[in-house]
Amino acid sequence: MELSFLNTLQSFHTPLLDQLMLFLTTLGNGGMVWIALALVLLVIPKYRIYGLTMLVSLLISIIFGNVLLKNIVARPRPNWIDPSVKLLIPNPTDYSFPSGHTFTSFAAAGSLFLYNKKSGTAALVLASLIGFSRMYLYVHYPSDVLAGALFGLAAAAAAFYGVRYLTARYKKGSKQ
Repeated sequence: MELSFLNTLQSFHTPLLDQLMLFLTTLGNGGMVWIALALVLLVIPKYRIYGLTMLVSLLISIIFGNVLLKNIVARPRPNWIDPSVKLLIPNPTDYSFPSGHTFTSFAAAGSLFLYNKKSGTAALVLASLIGFSRMYLYVHYPSDVLAGALFGLAAAAAAFYGVRYLTARYKKGSKQ
């Protein structure tokens, strides 16, 4: 059923959409756009906590997504199952579940959302587009992207509450 959906997406390819999806997926490569945003926020005192929380959520997503889950589940990518689809990006060599691009994007965007609904909503829209690009490009199943989004939001919540707890504890300890 998921391959059928992905194959249907292939019928929507146009040169303009191809370029847009390549751009979007590139934003998610290695979580670089999110890391860059977190570092910018980290150096602005007013938003330092946003950046710190984003970096913690990204670390959680890398450890649980790319290091643990991908290797435990070991799900072959759709383009490995159906190699007849011509890829617009290099063939990924790691496993499919969960989508790392989506996991990191939702971890970072979710972290931002927990502090600032307006900019967080824009970030979640971008995260959704990055996740969609992975299906459009035929390198992830819809369930990989959905799981990446849900795990990313869980990582954001864990980072948010963890950072909040540790900073409150640090402030309490420094007053004594």
